Amino acid sequence: MRRSVDELRAFYSEPRGALVRRLLARRLEDAWGETNNCDVLGLGYATPWLDSFVGARRVIAAMPGGQGAEPWVSAGRNRSLLVDEKRLPFAAGSFDRVLLVHALEETDDARALMTEAVRALAPAGRIILITAARGGMWARSESTPFGHGRPFTRRQLENLVREVGLEPAAWSQTLYVPPWRPLLPMADGVEQFGSHLLPGTAGLILLEATRQAYARVRPRGLGQQVLAARPGLSPAPAPSPIPANSHDGVHSRDPAMAARRERP
Repeated sequence: MRRSVDELRAFYSEPRGALVRRLLARRLEDAWGETNNCDVLGLGYATPWLDSFVGARRVIAAMPGGQGAEPWVSAGRNRSLLVDEKRLPFAAGSFDRVLLVHALEETDDARALMTEAVRALAPAGRIILITAARGGMWARSESTPFGHGRPFTRRQLENLVREVGLEPAAWSQTLYVPPWRPLLPMADGVEQFGSHLLPGTAGLILLEATRQAYARVRPRGLGQQVLAARPGLSPAPAPSPIPANSHDGVHSRDPAMAARRERP
């Protein structure tokens, strides 16, 4: 059973939710930047981040029926709607960017949900999956939304996107600080060394994927060179043969995430 929209809204109004909102916003900014003239779909409970997509032509918040929907106003109009996650009310190829947050962990059919998300994705579109990390401390805390449903490993997410015809392009982890309020002020410091010293303690995994037809093209965005100034998503190596030079100089382990990719 999904967490209700009221529970999710309450969580993101408290200090732990505010931290999650800020850390994920940083990575999405690095990943997609201003999304100029893009159509963006947030599926699950993505409204805490949808306002950050500056320059987008259209932004829609699609909330699953088991969760419930709340109004989300953008440009003076309500842009949220209640959907059947296995039959989205959008034409094929409607969105250049699709963001899944609080979507996969509590669905009863992750593959069906992903199939619909991919159907709504434009041929050259990009999708980011954000899920609770299996083994992370946030997945063990039932007082947060990430302690409910099924957490994922990176490999499980890679397998899932391949099953629906996508290819992993980049990945990252975040939220290394435990979900204990006295430790939240230390979050930024922990983020700086967590990916190197405590990779197994990350609370969230982010995985970006594209259609297989575009997977072998030189990546732009998350898969491009990242610098040490700020942590970011790094390329997601796949078992299937991909040219070794397809991700300029970025190592495959959880990186120090950083500079914004060149945006299409």
